Amino acid sequence: GLGLINHRRMRQEAIQAIANVDLHLRSADALLSELSGGQRQGVAIARAMHFKSRVLILDEPTNHLSVKETIKVLAFVRSLPEQGVTGILISHNLHHVFQSCDRIVAMARGEIVFDKPVEETSVDEVSETL
Repeated sequence: GLGLINHRRMRQEAIQAIANVDLHLRSADALLSELSGGQRQGVAIARAMHFKSRVLILDEPTNHLSVKETIKVLAFVRSLPEQGVTGILISHNLHHVFQSCDRIVAMARGEIVFDKPVEETSVDEVSETL
């Protein structure tokens, strides 16, 4: 049979998921359209984490974010391995990649043109390759 939606439980789980990614919203009932870019990113990440995603693909997650929101997103990306999650960060900002990733894989025209651990390379070397 069809189960009923438990709105109270859903709201509590949403509040917990949001708290787990250290996201601060004025209200758990806020509409997505009322949130800033960083808050929207946080909600998307909280949702993925709530559903126990093992791999999280973040495509340009810092675009159009404030400096404060960007710092928070990059810190979260750095914390993914501790949570048993593999993160794939897609970004044109090499400084963000170097701050939050342990490996750099660069592609050009659909081909891998660079692949090294972060500690074995530099922004300049990656830039020259591209």
